[in-house]
Amino acid sequence: MCQGHLLIDGSEKETLSKIRKCEDLDEEVIKGLKEMKGEKKKSIRGDKWVEEQGLILFRGKVYVPSNEELRKEIIHLHHNTSILGHPGHWKMLELVMRNYWWLGIFKYVLSYVDGCDVCQRGNSFPEMPAGKLMPNPIPNMPWTDISVDFITGLPEAQV
Repeated sequence: MCQGHLLIDGSEKETLSKIRKCEDLDEEVIKGLKEMKGEKKKSIRGDKWVEEQGLILFRGKVYVPSNEELRKEIIHLHHNTSILGHPGHWKMLELVMRNYWWLGIFKYVLSYVDGCDVCQRGNSFPEMPAGKLMPNPIPNMPWTDISVDFITGLPEAQV
């Protein structure tokens, strides 16, 4: 392939074969393929679309048909690996767009990362400092201020 497609692991070969078999093409892709075949790459679209090794390439990137399972599988391959370790929005988008393309890829990848539980747990959200730790005020009457310590399982005090 033109871009020097890098396979992540053996499961990506299976994904590429699924892409070859899938027939859920978008309308723009069908137009581009018709123009490519009819005008023999003389049109503007013909320069963008190429068919190679049974895959449709758009500007050198593998076009993924509008199949929800295929798109999730590709993002899962790039996002949930132990080597990459759940990259953020922009790194994830860059990783997927190195080799793949489909209509709405930007929104799709960002929504996938936003929905990832592991990524959300790792995010740190900016907060104001909690402030100084202050002791409770001394009550004026009995039973006006009650506090309970729920910590259990501590070792006994050595006096």
